[in-house]
Amino acid sequence: MSDISFIGLGEMGSAMAGRLIESGHSVHVWNRSTGAADALVAAGATRAVSIADALSVGTVISMLANDAAAEAVFSAEALADAPAGTLHINCATLSVEATDRLTDLHSLAGIDYVAAPVLGRSNIAAAGKLNVVAAGTKSAIARAQPYLDAIGKRTWAVGERPSTASLVKIGVNYNLIHALQALAESVTLVEHGGVDGMTFVEILTDAAFTGSVYTGYGNLIARKAYSPPGFSVGLGLKDLSLAERAAAASGVVLPTAPVLRDMFERALADPELAPLDWSAIAEITRGLSTAE
Repeated sequence: MSDISFIGLGEMGSAMAGRLIESGHSVHVWNRSTGAADALVAAGATRAVSIADALSVGTVISMLANDAAAEAVFSAEALADAPAGTLHINCATLSVEATDRLTDLHSLAGIDYVAAPVLGRSNIAAAGKLNVVAAGTKSAIARAQPYLDAIGKRTWAVGERPSTASLVKIGVNYNLIHALQALAESVTLVEHGGVDGMTFVEILTDAAFTGSVYTGYGNLIARKAYSPPGFSVGLGLKDLSLAERAAAASGVVLPTAPVLRDMFERALADPELAPLDWSAIAEITRGLSTAE
């Protein structure tokens, strides 16, 4: 096994870094808020003292929250100090535009760049069963594959332009957001007819919708079990915004996007819902329905 740095230690990043440690890799960890690294250091990771220290390892995985965070950390100045031939595997969901900008910056610095956004929640990451959508040069993806194999059960290579992977992940998340809203509406409908929400979700997912999205989020919505959040309402709106921007850039019309945006903005405006899991947008739909 080899040395690798992991940058971005939120819930998802910490789970992925922990999985790499369990897989036998020597993992160096860095986060903008230093306390996030403590548990991983206790589990055997090495603390990187700066972004330059993390990049000096030569292979880096990052899982930062959004475009602004990723571009601030991986600036031209930071990349200029990285060793020649460094590999950066970016597992976050970023916009197409930011991914293209980062690709250009890495190319100018002589760094191999792979966009490899992941599908799954933190418990899936900890088990090494994520699905990974990867794009980059064939040689860069080949270099990245041992690390992707440690965190995921399958890697889908979708092209040599890294932003292609970002676009695919944006499309997946747009579909997932629709599933959350569909669950919210159907659960609310049957609840108002006197049917237990959990019973309905069991019926729905036994045969017609057997995937993890419907079973997992259906249970959360039926039980109103939105805390602790696996993925926040704010991050959900961020991903919806990425879909809207990608559509606008391509001349694609997304007719349901305004409705979904309204659900997220209402949830974020509610101080009780804003800190919860993104499936908590279901409570907006529940609140729109008339009382019995």
